[in-house]
Amino acid sequence: MSYPPLKITFLGTGTSSGVPMIACDCEVCTSPDKKDNRLRSSILVQSPATTFVVDTGPDFRCQMLREKIKHLDAVLFTHSHKDHMSGLDDVKAFNFFSKKSMDVYAEALTEEAIRREFYYAFSGTSYPGIPQLDLHTITLQPFVIGDIPVIPILVWHLKMPVFGFRFGKFTYITDANSIDDTEKDKIRGSEIVVINALRKQKHVSHFTLGEAIDLVNEINVPQAWFTHLSHQMGLHEEVEKELPDGMHIAYDGLQIQVNN
Repeated sequence: MSYPPLKITFLGTGTSSGVPMIACDCEVCTSPDKKDNRLRSSILVQSPATTFVVDTGPDFRCQMLREKIKHLDAVLFTHSHKDHMSGLDDVKAFNFFSKKSMDVYAEALTEEAIRREFYYAFSGTSYPGIPQLDLHTITLQPFVIGDIPVIPILVWHLKMPVFGFRFGKFTYITDANSIDDTEKDKIRGSEIVVINALRKQKHVSHFTLGEAIDLVNEINVPQAWFTHLSHQMGLHEEVEKELPDGMHIAYDGLQIQVNN
């Protein structure tokens, strides 16, 4: 399978409440360091020919404006939670300028949620100002968006199935606290992996920082970035100093080149 070179932009690296969290005056939420400000988690994936996002959370509009994105080919979803899906309506701006529908890739449960939450886009009555969506149901079978092959990876968010994705040498995993051995095998051989690490304390449905570090060591990927962070993780610069070689805390606006 041939992969083009990719540029990955971290649009957001925060958990569902974002950082700073509303009404919180902890040292992280009041930090002057911009790396401690985290919008809801999402990435932008760009090849020379294709541009798409993984997830459209409630900060999607702000993220597109910040990165000055003028064209978007597709949206790829990990799962249906609000902090990963609720900004989908704002693709209507891309519909307006491209004069075509947005390709949306999601597994069946997420597609069902999209049809429910954005029912007006599927009512059969077209009127100005509604998003135009072309849904594509995905499974665990590999598929292609533009010129970028995609390998889905099933992970578990407590009992909820969530999709991670591998694009050549780069793997993106969010909202997980368990991965079956057969799915871990899909990650092995990556050169860069992104994994959610909510905080240092145990959580019911997210990897802790320690668990994420153990997973990186187990699958033996040389470079790792941790995302989907809460304010409970601590200050970016302090946590960064505690990490093993090759492992880092991601931050909003971070860009990574992937030479597939």
